Amino acid sequence: MQGDVADEQSAAALARDLQPPEHRAKSDFSAPVSEDDLRRMDVRHGRVAQRLQANVDRRLRDRQLVVVLARCGFQGQEYDHFVEELVRYGVSVLRGWMHSGYIFRLVADRGFGLTPHELDLEELASDSDLREDLATMTVARALPPFRQRALVEGRWAYEGGASITTYFMGACLYAFPNEFRRHRATKERQRRVLQGQLAVYEGPVHPFSTADEVASRQQVLEELRAIKDRRTQAAVALTVDGYTQEEIRELLDEKSARVIEGLLYRWRRKAQRRQGGEQCG
Repeated sequence: MQGDVADEQSAAALARDLQPPEHRAKSDFSAPVSEDDLRRMDVRHGRVAQRLQANVDRRLRDRQLVVVLARCGFQGQEYDHFVEELVRYGVSVLRGWMHSGYIFRLVADRGFGLTPHELDLEELASDSDLREDLATMTVARALPPFRQRALVEGRWAYEGGASITTYFMGACLYAFPNEFRRHRATKERQRRVLQGQLAVYEGPVHPFSTADEVASRQQVLEELRAIKDRRTQAAVALTVDGYTQEEIRELLDEKSARVIEGLLYRWRRKAQRRQGGEQCG
């Protein structure tokens, strides 16, 4: 499957560009076409013609593919291979749209006003892992309704003008807003959890507190502040407070306790490498 989303343009729009100027008088039907006219198909019109033909070819291939997949009830090995390619394509395109912020314009055109903050745009532009997570989840959410509506119910059709991949990206644009809202809600929960934990560690020091207690609490606070990833910050803070990994998973709304285990493992490895570097220095 080739990247065809950005290049496609409706035939109606292209046809409007090819209409004669209103002031131009009609010529005699017997007037011959000059050699210059025959050579006048410039590079732009050549590209347009090639793009239109490529779109037709893609849709013809898609129609043949859908016929083959329908014989197996849109399941089995051939369908799995089709989904793998579709997923790879969808994740790649969504990552690019998120990196540039263009995805918010696309979903706004479909009635979803996500009103991203400038910090949201910066985060998506700089955090490759976040783009990968959001793209993967969006594609996973879009696949079941796409299979049911576009394939099983036959809503995708060759005559519609869109290729299968373009049609699927439309389904992804309807799934993305909920995934982005979930991400923002999770970030807000993590921020509140971390705020609460920092408030505990930064609480007023009792005049009779021992120097060791004060030093220990200050060290924990400095270590927490050194962690840049908010999820890891919250997971470490809650671990220090005695929460189990399953409890932390529920508080941070993660998919499994293994996610928390992975966050803590990577944090410990970084801390160990940092301490090793300091010792060598």
